[in-house]
Amino acid sequence: MIGLDTNIVVRFLTQDDLEQSARATRIIEDKLTTDTPGFISIVTMVETAWVLERAYGFSGRELADAIELILQTDVLEVEDEQEVAAAMTAVREARGSFADALIAALGARAGCLFTLTFDRKALRLAGFRIA
Repeated sequence: MIGLDTNIVVRFLTQDDLEQSARATRIIEDKLTTDTPGFISIVTMVETAWVLERAYGFSGRELADAIELILQTDVLEVEDEQEVAAAMTAVREARGSFADALIAALGARAGCLFTLTFDRKALRLAGFRIA
């Protein structure tokens, strides 16, 4: 397995830098295999979502599509894939941010009854309660 940093994932998804995007695409499409996949950590997933939203102006739908592409790419292994998929669905349905939805999904998996927050927007997601 080969770890992938956020900048590799972002360049692959956005194709916005001629040289780096081409290199990222070659890595993912030509160098990685199902026997030697690329590993995308949960931190990389959250950073990628943040960069795509903040720096590239991705809408919730565009972000969900990008995350779905990552999840469907056979040569990529995503940490906590089920929780990432649940967070992607929440974003697609405009129920909350990717990070908040992921926090809720990871908390639920860990057995949390709920997650306390001061963030009123997070309350749109199941699993959050106001502190």
